[in-house]
Amino acid sequence: MLRTIDGGRTWSSVGPADAAALQFRDIEAFDARHAVALTIGSGTDSRIYTTSDGGRSWTRAFQNEDAAAFYDCMTFLDRRHGLALSDPVGGKFRILATRDGGRSWSVLPTTGMPAALDGEFAFAASGTCLVSAGGQAFFATGGGATARVFTSRDLGRSWRVTGTPVPSGPSAGIYSLAYRDPHHGLAVGGDYTVPASAPAGAARTKGRDWLVAAVPPGEYRSGVAWSGPRTAIAVGPTGSDYSPDGGVTWRRFDTGSFDAVACVAHACWASGAQGRVARLTWTH
Repeated sequence: MLRTIDGGRTWSSVGPADAAALQFRDIEAFDARHAVALTIGSGTDSRIYTTSDGGRSWTRAFQNEDAAAFYDCMTFLDRRHGLALSDPVGGKFRILATRDGGRSWSVLPTTGMPAALDGEFAFAASGTCLVSAGGQAFFATGGGATARVFTSRDLGRSWRVTGTPVPSGPSAGIYSLAYRDPHHGLAVGGDYTVPASAPAGAARTKGRDWLVAAVPPGEYRSGVAWSGPRTAIAVGPTGSDYSPDGGVTWRRFDTGSFDAVACVAHACWASGAQGRVARLTWTH
């Protein structure tokens, strides 16, 4: 795990010492000092760490002890309330919740969770298979017969599920979500084993129903983020794309390989394999 305090000119390693061999896929930062980070994997490889000093020290807040669980991604609805998503256990997706900013976590009951499809799971590619906006939480899936989006309005206790037109399969589906507000969402994905072809790999919603982008990126994308009220960025191993119209059309602007993207106040950062990090520079 890396941290910069000078706009990306220099970076320092700040990861937990006992997690050097684990895969970090999600970090939620509240300010320059406070953050929560998620590692993924089966059994005890799924962990959550917290820091209150900018990464100089970390506390292990959660370690999964269920061999059937695999946590993929995490989101915070505010500084206190957060959720983490596991692939299905016993036929239903599992939700882990915190009410104290990540210091303690508990598994929520699954009575309000719809049954998973055969083979359905979530993708941990960019840490954005579970996101939130306006007090609501959303997560996306693939692997099964249909790529679906689940929505919760009550901090993860109950969920409504909607099918999407994004193709789904053993390695295909929705890899990343981004919501501008509870009504305007973007989804990107495809099949990571066929990265150069995803003709219906991007979709958008203005409420409940999802529509395939009129001009999609056309290739597998693992991360998406809103960069403004109508603009968005999508990234993947074969390039990056820009949408000026809320996800209706996408235009390629870079051919570099990235896995995840995040935008704050019109500043966008992308990350990729082997510690690759880039900052988007806007030109007019």
